[in-house]
Amino acid sequence: MVGLDGPSFYDDAQVFARYMRHRLGDETPNDTMEKPDLLELIGSPVGLRVVDLGCGDAEIGKELLAAGARAYLGVEPSENMIGAAHARLAGTGGEVVRASIEAWSYPPETFDLAISRLALHYVDDIETTFRRVFRTLVPGGRFVFSVEHPVLTSCDRGRPPESKRQDWIVDDYHVSGRRVTTWMGQEVVKYHRTVGEYFEALRGAGFVVEGLREGRPRRELFRHEETYRRRLRTPIPLLMAARKP
Repeated sequence: MVGLDGPSFYDDAQVFARYMRHRLGDETPNDTMEKPDLLELIGSPVGLRVVDLGCGDAEIGKELLAAGARAYLGVEPSENMIGAAHARLAGTGGEVVRASIEAWSYPPETFDLAISRLALHYVDDIETTFRRVFRTLVPGGRFVFSVEHPVLTSCDRGRPPESKRQDWIVDDYHVSGRRVTTWMGQEVVKYHRTVGEYFEALRGAGFVVEGLREGRPRRELFRHEETYRRRLRTPIPLLMAARKP
């Protein structure tokens, strides 16, 4: 399998349309499992200059600005997502720039908070990326990100096409690297690494790791008991928070 890289994947018209419908769906993992932990790890955004790596449609940017963030810059390589982000941020003062996470300039000591939502598993060289994030933060700045949980990225065998997965095969967990998986009807390239490798990459970049979450479902966020019970079975996101000393 070849698979598309992250930007090309979201610039596929059919994939983009399906993804945007998915994000508007009922009880998505993004809204019920990833975002609540992300916001708790971020804490108050008041007065913060925020950079969002792989910002997608910049949904979180609009929310952070409304909650008092001083500035927001989204970095996004997909042309389709850039268009959606511009529309989302209209009238807010937030900005977006089209660049990949790997190729962006990372101006030194510019931001108080760097975030990334479910985008870094499309990046091959995570060590270099974390060092660049460290550089762009001011002293005391924080980095909060989510990725697909390594339990999910380790292996894609056993998934029935176009259906809700009930069980997950975990295999080759300690074999890091490139994976090709089918999602939204298209093959896409992701990069698997273990929880420990994310942790050590942060420490190697100079960060102090302050928090780790696995998106544990909260009953009050689900309308349907069946969906809640199903989400208790397998972690979807891994979230980590770190600080630049």
